[in-house]
Amino acid sequence: MQQTPAPLDTSQKVIRLGAIALVVAALGGAFAYVNGTLDPQRLTPDKLVDNLERAGGVHEGFRRNHAKGICVSGYFESSGQLKALSQAKVFSDPRTPLTGRFALPGPNPYAPDTSVPIRSFAVRFMQSDGQQWRTGMNSMPVFPIGTVEAFYAQQLASQPDPATGKPNPDSMKQFFASHPETAAFLAWVKNAKPSASFASETYNSVNAFYLVNAAGQRQAVRWAVVPAPGQAASEVGQGADVLQPDLAQRLAAGPLRWELRVTLAEPNDPVDDASKQWPSERRTLTAGTLVLDSSQAQSDGACRDINYDPLVLPEGIQASADPLLAARSAAYANSYVRRTGEESHAQQEPRP
Repeated sequence: MQQTPAPLDTSQKVIRLGAIALVVAALGGAFAYVNGTLDPQRLTPDKLVDNLERAGGVHEGFRRNHAKGICVSGYFESSGQLKALSQAKVFSDPRTPLTGRFALPGPNPYAPDTSVPIRSFAVRFMQSDGQQWRTGMNSMPVFPIGTVEAFYAQQLASQPDPATGKPNPDSMKQFFASHPETAAFLAWVKNAKPSASFASETYNSVNAFYLVNAAGQRQAVRWAVVPAPGQAASEVGQGADVLQPDLAQRLAAGPLRWELRVTLAEPNDPVDDASKQWPSERRTLTAGTLVLDSSQAQSDGACRDINYDPLVLPEGIQASADPLLAARSAAYANSYVRRTGEESHAQQEPRP
């Protein structure tokens, strides 16, 4: 049996919240620029990604967030339960190929696997009609904030103190105290701990989307991929690099599976605010099963050149008005241009 982790002391909590702040920035950052609410001279996608580089260093050729990762391949088997709700082929075809990527949040591709308790899973579904569905999910069940103003305040509070190189505990405390919408996220962080396996995690869309059927009817949803029984980690892994070897070892023994569970919103549920959770009794349908059968290094694997932009959607799935979605799209595009430009430049350099 796993032992209950010891409570974190104050310094450990500050370090953890500081690391998670990078994830918050990367997921939510560009929306102030996209929506034009803040002065673009202060906050743009360029400056957001610049901040990630300053925090974690510049690692040329790597993604500016979720830099440490591994490619996976497989397919999705539809249950048919969503055919009436969405015209997307992924929900009606028996099998759809997919290319995914597991990753550790943050800009450092050499970070220890235990540095943050969050893991991410991005997937690109390739439908039979040529359309794609791309989604980026995280193991946290809710986003800390949901407005431009709150994001900007959080960014300021999480700036490292020049004297210590770490976030100022008082600034972080003041931010969370003045933003009660962060309560759900903080409740999760309190007991969250780094998992020993990508295979044992549940990954959540956090943002809401709409399923659209052939008649044009829309249903607001969020989704999660939940590991099949038997994929739970037996103990906390030791060392800085345990997640990728663990995944490769598991896949060598056979395919890994997750159920794609889609939760249906009721009319009054908040759709455009990722910091607001929906009641647990909401109806959930099992859309099908994700099956992974192989992994590859991110340096030359199938996921290397994929930008997992969450706004790449097929007919039958639409984005909500959640500003974080535009933010993520802008930040991912900025990161993609930077890293692919660096790779191109490196290929032109003469070899010694």
